[in-house]
Amino acid sequence: MDIAYIPSPSHGVVHLGPIPLRGYAFCIIIGVFVAVWLGNKRWIARGGRSGTVADIAVWAVPFGLVGGRLYHVITDYELYFTNGKDWVDAFKVWQGGLGIWGAIAMGALGAWIGCRRRGIALPAYADAIAPGIAFAQAIGRWGNWFNQELYGNPTKLPWGLKITSDGGDRVPGIYQPTFLYESLWCVGVALLVIWADRRFRLGHGRAFALYVAAYCVGRGWIEHMRSDFAHHILGLRLNDWTAIIVFLAAVAYFVLSSRLRPGREETVEPAAEPTAGQDAAEPGASADPEGARSADAQAGEAQPGDVQDGEAQADEARTVRADGAAGSGNDGAEPQQSPTAAKPG
Repeated sequence: MDIAYIPSPSHGVVHLGPIPLRGYAFCIIIGVFVAVWLGNKRWIARGGRSGTVADIAVWAVPFGLVGGRLYHVITDYELYFTNGKDWVDAFKVWQGGLGIWGAIAMGALGAWIGCRRRGIALPAYADAIAPGIAFAQAIGRWGNWFNQELYGNPTKLPWGLKITSDGGDRVPGIYQPTFLYESLWCVGVALLVIWADRRFRLGHGRAFALYVAAYCVGRGWIEHMRSDFAHHILGLRLNDWTAIIVFLAAVAYFVLSSRLRPGREETVEPAAEPTAGQDAAEPGASADPEGARSADAQAGEAQPGDVQDGEAQADEARTVRADGAAGSGNDGAEPQQSPTAAKPG
């Protein structure tokens, strides 16, 4: 008799009137929000602007969902396109089936498009979002728990997962909770990337490469524990081979990037363009159109007060010269004296 195990939810969906609320979808959505929230904080810390991560995620997330579903459908085509199967089920994402490999690949394509539209380098964005993706995966794996899927081999461990559903290829029993193992592994990967990024100031995509390599290590041994159907090549599950290839690619990128582009980017997001009408304005200059006139033009314009002052000064000068001439009798023969110093001859 098993007295300790992890229970499975009796239902993976709750209906709010005619609206189905699916646990799998909620886990994906919460994971996306966590990834964007943490990515935004890291982006700002590196000199970026608030909201940029979310703007680019508008491109990355839909591409990632499509890519994840495509990978699953292609690698498990027999679930949808063989005799007795309904190909329409390939579009039922809420029933589970998102391959992380396709999600990352297509999500990167969407992020690249978003980055180009903002004039941002993709590696810098990838570094900022990497730990958030790992946390999102950790949360998303609980969607498999709601669907009672992707568990491991039978076990008598006290933390075994009890499967109660007999739908599909499921057999009720207690199995290795591979969803839990992968969830905890992803949390560890996220913390590793955060620590390494702070300690070594990773840049130019190396934080993202570290996330990919570390995830592949865990996915390799966890994948080997799973008992669901999978294609095998030379005795290994297809996803094991994918993890090995992606791991080697991530390590190669990390090493080459460290040699070719050491250090971290000084600027991750270009400065905002000046607003219209202020392109040529200097700091502190007036925005009044009158202030746009050149100094020479202003100097050449006579003001009414200036004219009156000039006439008064001219009259005073003529008076001084007249007094000086009367006192000396010789115009211009001697230096002029001020009115207070001039005496009659």
